[in-house]
Order: sequence, then C-alpha cells, then structure tokens
Amino acid sequence: MKRTFPALALAVAALVAGGNPIAAHDYKAGAITIDHPWSRATPKGARVAGGYLTLRNGGAEADRLLSVSSDIAARTEIHEMSTANGTMTMRPLPEGVPAPAHGEVAFKPGGFHIMFFDLKRPLEKGERFAGRLTFEKAGPVDVEFSVEAIGAAAPGGAATAPATPEAKDGHAH
Repeated sequence: MKRTFPALALAVAALVAGGNPIAAHDYKAGAITIDHPWSRATPKGARVAGGYLTLRNGGAEADRLLSVSSDIAARTEIHEMSTANGTMTMRPLPEGVPAPAHGEVAFKPGGFHIMFFDLKRPLEKGERFAGRLTFEKAGPVDVEFSVEAIGAAAPGGAATAPATPEAKDGHAH
C-alpha cells in the first residue's frame, strides 16, 4: 500500500491541475498576469466567437494590451460593448486597452472582449485553443483559451437562459 500511495497522489494531482477543463489557468509576462482566458462554444456555421479573461497589472507602470491573435480565426480584434440611453453598442478598440498600474481589467460578456472573426472551425465545449496577447511593455504572451458552454456567463459557469445573442446570430457578446 505504501508504494501505491505516491503514484495515486501524483495521479490525483495531475487530474486536478490539468485534467479539468474548467480549472483556472493563469499566464504571466513581466508585471502582467492573465487570468483564465476563455471563450464560448459556437453553434454550427458561426463565423465569430468572443474571448474573455482578466488582466492584472501588479507593476508600478501602466501597460497596454495592443492586440490578440489566434490560429482559429482569420482576424481578431479587441472590442468594447456598452449601453447608453438603452442602446447597446459594440466598437473595436484599435488602440487596445490600458492595463493600469496596480490595476485590473476584466474582459467579460457585455464589456471589454476579444472578437475572433472568420472562424476556421466551430469551437466545442471542453476544448482549448491557442492565442497570443501582445502588450506594449510586457511583449507577447502565448495563452490557451478554455471553451465553455455556448451561453456561459463566466468560466465554468452554466449556460444563460435560453437564447443568447450568440445562439441567435453566431456573434459572441
């Protein structure tokens, strides 16, 4: 029994750390930490998807997320969704998004997000896909996006009820 315990402990540790598709995954570049990049599964025929994550800047200097890229899409943009006077708008942010010193920026449905345009294939719940975030000071950071349910509101979260904008028009918000 003593011989099998270390092997069992290692197997359990590996399962907890890497075998769970919703396990948190973080990336670091300089003072920037990128917390749990994720996306939503896409319905068949969808041409776009959204990407979400949290940026934390633990440094004394501000930085800026300049761009995002991924092999799953022909084009990728940083966007912001906002509501003013009851009208929801989405706009690209070609200058990127500031990461303030000692601050945090959340990319989430209904706010800042990443748009993956002209998907090369559908995204399926439970898979991961590669991406690269490029910062003004911290430079490029390779990450993996975890794919959640079609209407997920957060990483590891259940789908939202019942029809989401993504499900209607294939556009992740």
